[in-house]
Amino acid sequence: MPIEILQHVHFEGAGAIAAVLQERGARLRHTRWYAGDHAPALEDCDAVVVMGGPMSVNDETDYPWLREEKQFVERAIRAGVPVLGICLGAQIIAAALGARVYAAPQREIGWFALEGLDDGPGGYRFPQRLQVMHWHAETFDLPPGARHLARTPGCENQAFCVGSTVLGLQFHLEMGLPEIEAIIAHCGADLEEGAWVQSAATIRALSAQHVEASQRQLGLLLNSWLGQQD
Repeated sequence: MPIEILQHVHFEGAGAIAAVLQERGARLRHTRWYAGDHAPALEDCDAVVVMGGPMSVNDETDYPWLREEKQFVERAIRAGVPVLGICLGAQIIAAALGARVYAAPQREIGWFALEGLDDGPGGYRFPQRLQVMHWHAETFDLPPGARHLARTPGCENQAFCVGSTVLGLQFHLEMGLPEIEAIIAHCGADLEEGAWVQSAATIRALSAQHVEASQRQLGLLLNSWLGQQD
């Protein structure tokens, strides 16, 4: 099963998603937009995973490939190809489906509790309270026909699905300790004081406590999502 990973910066890869997919026999391929890659052939993709990045989905002037990527994601969704988006990836899915992506009232960076709402693909439901890793300054409106899967007090639209094939997560279940160290190293300037912004030291301390449970939920979620496609 070939699965395409769309990557926007070198330090935000698939993380723990890769292990879950490979355990299911997936063959991972990578489109690295930041390195000049172009969209893959859609007929060669059994699923698409759209990763995060520090840019805005609206930054097409600075990152012209965003236009090509959004068009590719829209084509994939319309063709019924399963698509998963993480953080920027969720925003790209929302934009591709015609929803607005815009600056959030405040940045949300660090470990904050997620509240599960509706059932997602395969009947998966986020726990009523789950600590997850966030790193974003923008948010989105839910796309037409989407089910609202999760929220936090700092950001209402945290997760959604459209049917059984399209899944968007504003947060980072895929990040382990190395990935969290990488984003702190490359995006540490974002850690300005705010109600929903933790310090690097706090993020590191909480990561040691919460990464294992977060990645366990990632496995449950992905297996439920992919089980709908088997």
